[in-house]
Amino acid sequence: MTSANGTALITGASSGLGALYADRLARRGFDLVLVARGKEALATVAQSITETTGRAVTTVQADLGNTEDLRRVEAILKNDATITMLVNNAGVGSVEPLLRANVDNMEHMIEINVIALTRLVYAAVPAFVDRQRGTIINLASALALASGMFNGVYGASKAFVAYGPQCE
Repeated sequence: MTSANGTALITGASSGLGALYADRLARRGFDLVLVARGKEALATVAQSITETTGRAVTTVQADLGNTEDLRRVEAILKNDATITMLVNNAGVGSVEPLLRANVDNMEHMIEINVIALTRLVYAAVPAFVDRQRGTIINLASALALASGMFNGVYGASKAFVAYGPQCE
């Protein structure tokens, strides 16, 4: 089934808000490209949505902290002319105090919450402009408003999600 609404690409789609967005967008008539690390959970979400809505659902197993995987998702956004929406939901979190936090984990959080999101936005926007339609939803956190809590890295990364790349 082809959708007049187009296709929504959703990151972090195997559970939580990502799976919820997938379900709601499918019910509103969008076909889906679901992106997440967990192959089995992704397949379960896709099957459930296909069975309940009849929408076309494609899954992409990808770790957005892995450069090759991230570039593959960027290419999908650039080249799949049916994609009209990007939902940036993938994210990782840690709220350990600075003295107990692992700096490598903090760097990984920045890679997912900031770098991957930025690269996907930059892949989507020119394609959406060329298609003369497109929507980007970046899911942040209430901690974006209180970035100094805990060690600050998580809140700061989510503040970037909330206030980062924006189109004019």
